[in-house]
Amino acid sequence: MELKYKRILLKLSGEALAGEKKFGLDYTIIGSICESVKKCVDVGAEVGIVVGGGNFLRGRMSGGLDRTRADHMGMLATTINALALQDMLESLGVEVRVQTAITMQQVAEPYIRNKAMNHLKKGRVVIFGCGTGNPFFSTDTAAALRGVEIEAQILMKATLVDGVYDKDPHKYPDAKKYDTLTFSEVLNNELAVMDMTAATLCRDNHLPMLVFDLSRPDNILDAVMGKKIGTVVTEG
Repeated sequence: MELKYKRILLKLSGEALAGEKKFGLDYTIIGSICESVKKCVDVGAEVGIVVGGGNFLRGRMSGGLDRTRADHMGMLATTINALALQDMLESLGVEVRVQTAITMQQVAEPYIRNKAMNHLKKGRVVIFGCGTGNPFFSTDTAAALRGVEIEAQILMKATLVDGVYDKDPHKYPDAKKYDTLTFSEVLNNELAVMDMTAATLCRDNHLPMLVFDLSRPDNILDAVMGKKIGTVVTEG
């Protein structure tokens, strides 16, 4: 079975792990996502994952908290999610390593690029926690950064819609879906795909992105195999 993408960076939002509960962890949803990731590993794909923490806390939406402290709290939330994904994947027989941008050696490896690359080559899934390790940077930016660093062939961003639209399809029935876009179009039109820092990082480092719907978890496998889903964003 021929893969279109041998090495991917999968970006999962924290909200995706909460399901309809909108908060915390829905293990049924997590199980479905991890089963799809396992299928990717089984066909020979090398998978890195960056996970958000919005199912517990978002730094920029934390009320009166100091922003830097709130962002650090959000980084800890991503580690909770990373460990939940690790546990579920390991229960399915997948080898996993969690690496965090903030050192917490009792529960995870510190992020070291060469070790991450070695794990991937050995067929292990690597889950990157704590974002970039710096406040004021989103986990989208962390996904772009890790994708570039591990030399992923594509950044796959799993969302709640089936691609990129010119406006919110949940609010506007006439919203137009794009099959392809350039990062320059995303930046110039301020399309709500990812933050501008992440989009610029992808564009400048020639890392394409696929935005797709996670409501059907096997879309992850379909994307790895090159089936036409979602919206592909390229350098242009």
